[in-house]
Amino acid sequence: MYRHSVRKAALAAAVVFVAGAAGTPALATEGYFQHGYSALQKAEGGAGVAAPEDPKTLAINPAGLVSVGDEVEVGISLFSPHRQYSVSPGPGFVAPGSVKSDWNYFAMPNVAYSHQIDDHSAWGLAMYGNGGMNTNYPVSAADNPNCAFMGGGNGVYCGGKAGVNLTQVFLTAGYAYRSGNLALGIAPVFALQLFDAKGLGAFSGLSSAPGDLTSGKIDTSAGGGVRLGAIWSVAPGFRLAVAGATPTWMSKFSKYKGLFADGGGVDIPANVTVGAAFDATPDLTLMLDYKHIFYSDVASIGDSSAVPKPFGANGGPGFGWSDVDVIALGARWQVAPAWTLRAGYAHNTNPVRPADVTLNILAPGVITDHITGGASVRVSDSSSFDLSGSYMPTHSVSGPEVTPAGPTGRTITLSMYEYDISLEWRYRL
Repeated sequence: MYRHSVRKAALAAAVVFVAGAAGTPALATEGYFQHGYSALQKAEGGAGVAAPEDPKTLAINPAGLVSVGDEVEVGISLFSPHRQYSVSPGPGFVAPGSVKSDWNYFAMPNVAYSHQIDDHSAWGLAMYGNGGMNTNYPVSAADNPNCAFMGGGNGVYCGGKAGVNLTQVFLTAGYAYRSGNLALGIAPVFALQLFDAKGLGAFSGLSSAPGDLTSGKIDTSAGGGVRLGAIWSVAPGFRLAVAGATPTWMSKFSKYKGLFADGGGVDIPANVTVGAAFDATPDLTLMLDYKHIFYSDVASIGDSSAVPKPFGANGGPGFGWSDVDVIALGARWQVAPAWTLRAGYAHNTNPVRPADVTLNILAPGVITDHITGGASVRVSDSSSFDLSGSYMPTHSVSGPEVTPAGPTGRTITLSMYEYDISLEWRYRL
């Protein structure tokens, strides 16, 4: 009776978290991908594609389901990004001085479930999120004398409060099968995006649909893709893995067809990861992953902001993001039967090009380093808690301020640093 009640409570918690996630803005650190989707993954620097340990392996490598067993996992992350831009002195376009975005704290829930069908196969469900184009620059922090030359107004771009908010929620179901030393997995992915933008009225004359450029209204987009993965046990204690996701093909943002290239299209880019895990001792596992994210394949993200076409047009301007490469190192050490310590470090290339800093005031995803750690404690035979902390130190990118008339001679510097604390409860069914 007790075990049945706990199962019902665990599933109820999962439903509550799924419902709450749909309205929760989420941010991330590898461009707008998170460096991990569970407290375990985050504590290990995002490494672990070859060392699955929890049901949210679905988010990085569905082949890992056959190594997890029957388990439900419910977690929440408190994410704190600090973003600002600064401009060198002189006349120009954007508000002068140093201006900070004032949205700095976000709660991000997640949930996952895995079930072992038999000795060779398993299935699971997971919900998690991405994001990153999330800023809010208030008028009071951006007194802009340059607006007198733009016909009036105030704020970063002379359109009042400026910023964007992108929320991405993923729901995935996966299946894995193991034959001998090889495990294979597949996980179709459904995604929902919510987006709004404000304060961009100065760009109306450059838009193919100025009425659908900067309304401030929330718009939605839905779509899907597929994640695949494999884990090969090369030798006792040594595993190799490869996993990847197709683009998540999304419907268009009709309310922002005058902002995003190709009439409002914002697909979620494909990515691929290869990794290795080595059990140095029975209690110590070391991990190394390499990931590539194909931001440049999505026109509204990867096209240069200086493309000589209207915003929203086919092949029109984007945010100018480059592809991102990530190297992640992780370690887990079981120091006692009930305690496991974790640590990690990851470095990724910066997606924002210097030539595109003017528009990327809205989305300054310039973080490149992640220093992480955490611990897990088993409080009963079935129940455990995982805690992780991540610090992403300040990174900056500088480039010329560019207007439709050309460079102004000023320099814009984008800066960002972040914190993440994640707590999860896992229950083995």
